[in-house]
Amino acid sequence: MTTTTLAVLVPLLPFLGAAAGLLLGRTAPGFVRPLAILPTHAALVLAVLVAADQGGGRAIDASTELTPTGSVPVDLALHIDGFAALVAVLVAVVAACVQIYSTGYLRDDPRYPSYAALVSLFTSAMLLVVYSGDLMVLLVGWEVMGICSYFLVGHYWETPEARAASLKAFLVTKLGDVPFLIGLFALATDAGSFRITEILGAVASGGLDHPTLIALLLLAGVAGKSAQFPLHTWLPDAMAGPAPVSALIHAATMVAAGVYFTARLLPVFEASSAAMTVLAVMAAVTMAGSALAALAQDDVKRVLAYSTIGQLGYMTGALAVGDRGAAVFHLLSHGAFKALLFLAAGAVIHAAGTNSLAAMSRTGNLRDRVPDAYWTMTVALLALAAIPPFSGFFSKESVLGAAEHTATGHTAHAPGAAGWIVLVAGLITAVLTAAYATRLWLLAFRGRGADAPSHGRQPLTMTTVLWVLAVPSLALGGLTFRVLPDWFGGGSLAPALTTSVLGTGLALAGGIVTYGAWRHTTALAARTPMGAVAAHHEADAGLVEAEAIATHRPAYGDIAYAPDPADPGRLLLGPLHRHAAVGFHLDAVYAALFVRPVLAAAGLVRFLDREVVETYVRAAGALPRLLGAAVRRAQTGNVQTYVSALLAGAVVLTVAVVLVATGA
Repeated sequence: MTTTTLAVLVPLLPFLGAAAGLLLGRTAPGFVRPLAILPTHAALVLAVLVAADQGGGRAIDASTELTPTGSVPVDLALHIDGFAALVAVLVAVVAACVQIYSTGYLRDDPRYPSYAALVSLFTSAMLLVVYSGDLMVLLVGWEVMGICSYFLVGHYWETPEARAASLKAFLVTKLGDVPFLIGLFALATDAGSFRITEILGAVASGGLDHPTLIALLLLAGVAGKSAQFPLHTWLPDAMAGPAPVSALIHAATMVAAGVYFTARLLPVFEASSAAMTVLAVMAAVTMAGSALAALAQDDVKRVLAYSTIGQLGYMTGALAVGDRGAAVFHLLSHGAFKALLFLAAGAVIHAAGTNSLAAMSRTGNLRDRVPDAYWTMTVALLALAAIPPFSGFFSKESVLGAAEHTATGHTAHAPGAAGWIVLVAGLITAVLTAAYATRLWLLAFRGRGADAPSHGRQPLTMTTVLWVLAVPSLALGGLTFRVLPDWFGGGSLAPALTTSVLGTGLALAGGIVTYGAWRHTTALAARTPMGAVAAHHEADAGLVEAEAIATHRPAYGDIAYAPDPADPGRLLLGPLHRHAAVGFHLDAVYAALFVRPVLAAAGLVRFLDREVVETYVRAAGALPRLLGAAVRRAQTGNVQTYVSALLAGAVVLTVAVVLVATGA
């Protein structure tokens, strides 16, 4: 079997598994789990074989005309280079782990058959995006992921939070997809093809007439799909879905698609210095803002959601300085430890019976009750904080090193200003990342209250997956930063001395300061009456709840806000805490600028339709209705009445004729 055939089967097998699962889910429930697990694992094996055959060498290209268009052709094409081969393996690994984990996490869920099928379809769509060599075919996978995310985020549709979150995720990403689609057509028009290889050839020869416009239009779609400022607000609310869905979205699909797309078409963006600067600013604001917001969240999944936004900011920052190798390296590393973080968080939530860090900090013995989740989540948090020798250290330092390289003028791929913007924001975010990672670990596992009630034993399928993902979270960076350059075009990914010392030192400082703040707040809380604490934080809680209601934001995260006197985030952020807790009021800004005007316009249209248009319609129908009523009264059914009327009419006509004749 040829490599091309194997590559075609990689996205096809999960798709067939999804179709069979949807068809047989109700009639043959015994086939649901095999149909969820086997096609995904088969796709993983084939993806590994394709990667081994590609080997970081020459790209694998194959195509066939999909349909004649009369102008720019659309081809069913494959383009598998080193980036695509490794990202496909990541997608398949995370999807396989999620499917196994879900068999335990959702073992009593009546909607598990549809859930498993949608996860398979989600996986197939992302693999199509990764392997596709034609932008129109890539767009199909891009949009299918949006539909799948709508259904999976809204899995618990009985709750208003899940319904609102799924709708918000769909609409915000579609808002970015509209200019994205226009950008794709503009790009194909300039290049004369939707084929990625031909587009890159046109860019190399200077064949793009509008590079800045095209790049900015494409960036809108990337910002929506990869949750970058200002279209990132959907991702924290998307945590209303099951924890395995969060792991899949955050680690290997959906949000990774935007970064991967930009990496694949990076020469298009590099053709415009303005676009690269915009990308750098977007990355910097995303990194720093999301890290501050993560430090103020009470819901453990929202902390991880804002963390994902920030880590994606690192990836887009690497792309802004023209180093797609560093961006995809961090994408691979982040995929491993973020999937582990979400799945471990699911185990912790399952054991504690709550998402709230405040509630977890008031209980004890969580680390003893779920030791597998405790140890593996500790590994993942150390990787997230970029502490050596964990994988996040190597991949994050490759980003910072690339930014320093650009800032000092050693590359012509991006303006030096973009390098400085990414470097400064990346170092600031390194401090904040270590701070919120330490805070999460302390509040979740170092509680000093009574033991929480037991919610059952963790299934073996859940704990096994955690240890499987812990291996790359610990070893991926150190083992691969010397090997990956051959797959990414030869650029060095080794940590630079300056940024390694700065980044690690700042991360350690952030963790130590947070630990000291936690010790201080814990001691203070032990001496402070709870009534005084509640009164002190009442304004914060009221602000969060009022804004959530005003902006129609899902309530499950911040509405459940229960002030924790031992929370070091309050001490570290000070007056900024209440604003960071609501994402710096961006939802309120959108509500004021867009939601309310649209609702007001809709109300005006409704008024005009009912009170103006319908009035004319009713008036236009009133006259025929009156005439009909008059005619209906004349139709009595009495023959004598009809004869009398006939005679009377004849007399009237006779008199009229005589009068006319006499007058004549």
